[in-house]
Amino acid sequence: MFMQVSTAYVCGDREGLILEKPIESLREGTYLNVDAELQLVKEAKKNLTTMNTSSDGDDAAHSNKKTAERKAMKELGLQRARHFGWSNTYVFTKAMGEMVLGQLRGDMPVVVMRPSIITSVRADPLPGWMQGIRTIDTLIIGYAKQNLSCFLGDLSVVVDVIPGDMAVNAMMAAMVEHSEEKGGAAAVVPVYHATSSLRNPATYSVLYEAGRRHFYENPRVGKNGEIIPTREMCFFSSIARFHLYMLLTFKLPLEILHLVNLLLCGHFSRLYNDLNRKYKFVMHLVHVYGPFAFFNGRFDDMNLERLRLKMAMKTPEDHMFIFDPKTIDWDDYFTKIHIPGVLKYLCK
Repeated sequence: MFMQVSTAYVCGDREGLILEKPIESLREGTYLNVDAELQLVKEAKKNLTTMNTSSDGDDAAHSNKKTAERKAMKELGLQRARHFGWSNTYVFTKAMGEMVLGQLRGDMPVVVMRPSIITSVRADPLPGWMQGIRTIDTLIIGYAKQNLSCFLGDLSVVVDVIPGDMAVNAMMAAMVEHSEEKGGAAAVVPVYHATSSLRNPATYSVLYEAGRRHFYENPRVGKNGEIIPTREMCFFSSIARFHLYMLLTFKLPLEILHLVNLLLCGHFSRLYNDLNRKYKFVMHLVHVYGPFAFFNGRFDDMNLERLRLKMAMKTPEDHMFIFDPKTIDWDDYFTKIHIPGVLKYLCK
């Protein structure tokens, strides 16, 4: 059988209860044809190659061309994603993957698992372990280093997270359940939400307070040995307010610094480049993760709950495969497991 690991956010920015069903087009009046999208990408890459063809064999020029091509393709991907109703290319390509598998599965049994934001391992094999920075981890790292003083978000909004070991346990249980099934064009692809927002919701305020408490009790130490003071983070409940704040507080002073730097023949180039890089980083985070900050959907997980109820929990070994989000105390998990794990494995 084949297990497709997708994401719960293939639903786009829908609100209310989101069911465990195969994905459909999000925007009325549009039809997503995967083959047509692949052809569009092929033609775009061909045009970029033609435009950038040059006899100049300089390595730096070649590197600049590749960088320009990557940027253009990223912009095209984001444009196409939003055309069909998805907020970014990540969820867009996950949706495309689900569609392709549904069309080409043949007789092979296929299961789609849609986890929400996967966080660090809760218990097995190593509490707090993770690989790769996720959405909320970027905020934790920024807060730990105290170089992220504000962000976009509503602390009352539910952040749907699931520990990595629970997501894996759910995948294994689903594979066992459907391994003997027959596929076929008429068969419905089983979909499971490995999520927590319906059964055991945690708000962003729980995460923020856990981080705030952790860093007050365990302050970070800088390279020079001095303690990094923990400051409060400011959150903006609307994109318009955030952009206005960033414009007045950072962008305008940055432009003034840029002008002064030009007048003084680059005397402040290093300072300007560093501040400009940080500004662009924050705006990039908001651009990519902003839609999740105000997401008001709840993921139905009835299919996964039925699967969980079929499992016999009679021995200690059986409990190693638990994936019930109701067993999680989020404040305890964030404070004692996830945040220390982020600092240990991701915050270099």
